[in-house]
Amino acid sequence: MSRKVFRSLIIAAVLLSPTASPASEDIDRHTAEARAMVKAFAARLQGELKSALKTVGPEGAIGVCNIVAPEIANDASKRSGWRVARTALRLRNPANAPDDWERRVLEEFVRRQQAGESAATLEHREVIEKDGKRVFRYMKAIGTKGVCLTCHGAQLAPGLSAEIRQLYPDDKATGFRLGDIRGAFTITQPLP
Repeated sequence: MSRKVFRSLIIAAVLLSPTASPASEDIDRHTAEARAMVKAFAARLQGELKSALKTVGPEGAIGVCNIVAPEIANDASKRSGWRVARTALRLRNPANAPDDWERRVLEEFVRRQQAGESAATLEHREVIEKDGKRVFRYMKAIGTKGVCLTCHGAQLAPGLSAEIRQLYPDDKATGFRLGDIRGAFTITQPLP
């Protein structure tokens, strides 16, 4: 086989391989869409929380995470056709429990943070097969910010603690420190 024929075969194999540029461009496009969705979700949720903290205080603001956050996620899911949600290893709301894939990614986020990465930079993207279909999965870590410590920190006001216990009897989402991984935004996007 001549060098020219061999080179042509190698180029053809690279162009036809599943990891060729069009596939990676497609993953990059899905990643950009997921990042934009997470950014919008986070901004809307943070705005709602800050507003509620100012107007009704911490006890009243619990309703934002209890009622408004799931509404934001449902609205984003309906508009996009994706599953848009939040999850965590230390749950407050059992409805946000991670699936096996999400748990694995969250545990990897924790390992990466312990190795020195900032929660703000932690994200993961992957195409998996689920129920015989290809699915794009994306997760972005939620770092604990100052405002988060009001309801998720180590020292909670007694009235706030009572409200949390009433709404979430099995709450495991307190004791966080600034910068800890509080959880993650998670997106599941069906692929054609």
